[in-house]
Amino acid sequence: MIEFQGFLDNIENLEHRERMEGILRYLADKFPRLKREIKWGQPMFSDHGTFIIAFSTSKQHISVAPEAVVLDLFDDEIKEAGYQRTKETFRIKWTDEIDFDLIDKMIEYNIEDKKDMTKFWR
Repeated sequence: MIEFQGFLDNIENLEHRERMEGILRYLADKFPRLKREIKWGQPMFSDHGTFIIAFSTSKQHISVAPEAVVLDLFDDEIKEAGYQRTKETFRIKWTDEIDFDLIDKMIEYNIEDKKDMTKFWR
């Protein structure tokens, strides 16, 4: 998790930092082949040079960014989980449960859908 340590260290609220670290650690363990990196100040995971998912934080929530195409495909599940959606992200309040199954499905979709892509973004 050394790739994300600088990002995590900048989260002032210790509970928020631990929660974000737990999410990133879970994903690193679940998807070990994905590259962990910081781009644009955000922790993200990529596969063979193509974007898979990124995260950012605010005082109220964690933003999850798997690209708009994926958000559109999983829109109903995002709503069912009780998360707020924007055009490019969905938000998990610090007090919300983390729907890891939903995040896993989004990542698995991106890995499969982008397996032949040679550029970073869709």
